[in-house]
Amino acid sequence: MHEEQIAPPATGRPLHATALLAALERAAAAAGGWESVRLLAAGCGPGSFTGLRIGLATGRALAGALALEATGVCTLDVLALGMAEGAAGGLRLAVVDARRGEVFAALYDVEAERLWDPFVATPGQLAERLAGRSEPVMGAGSGALRFREELEREGVRILPGTDPVHRVAARHVCALAEAGKKTKLEPIYLRPPDAERWRDRDSTRTAES
Repeated sequence: MHEEQIAPPATGRPLHATALLAALERAAAAAGGWESVRLLAAGCGPGSFTGLRIGLATGRALAGALALEATGVCTLDVLALGMAEGAAGGLRLAVVDARRGEVFAALYDVEAERLWDPFVATPGQLAERLAGRSEPVMGAGSGALRFREELEREGVRILPGTDPVHRVAARHVCALAEAGKKTKLEPIYLRPPDAERWRDRDSTRTAES
C-alpha cells in the first residue's frame, strides 16, 4: 500500500497542477508499474472547485491514455469510512469546510451508510439539523475542525486536529471504489462556483450602472 500527502507550501498556494502527476507516478511504481493498475479512483467532492477540476481532469486523461477503468468516490463517504474504522457506536458526521462561512456535510450510520445525502449549509443550519438527536455523533473533516465550537454545543464529539480521521485518505478512496461504492468521474457541486457568482455580480452591477 502506497499513500502520500502533499503538504501545501509556505505560500499556501495548492500544488495540484505541479505535484499531482509525479505523486501518481510514484504510486503506480509502488504498485508494480502502470501495467499492474486495473482501476483508477478519485475523490469527486464536494470540495475545492480548482482541486476537483484538476484531479478529475487528470484522472480522465490517464484513464483514456492507459485504457483504465476510472471512477469517482464522494469525499464525504471517504471521511465516513475513516470514522467507521476507528470508533465504536454512534453516528458519523462528515464535514468539509466549504469556505464562505459554509460547510459540505452528510450523516452516516455506524457502518458508514448514508442517512443524509450531501448538502451545503452554514454551521448554524447544520447545528439546527442535529439538534434533538438522541444518538451520539462523531464529527470529522476540515469543517468539523473549523466549526468545532458550534458542533460541540450540539453534542458532536470531535477528535483532536492531529487525528488522521480528519484526513481524506487515499486508501479509503480505493476501498470504496473496490466495494462498488462509486460514481461517475464527475465533480459533485453543491453550489455554483465562485466564477459564476462573480459573473452574476458583475452583470448586476453593469445593469444598474
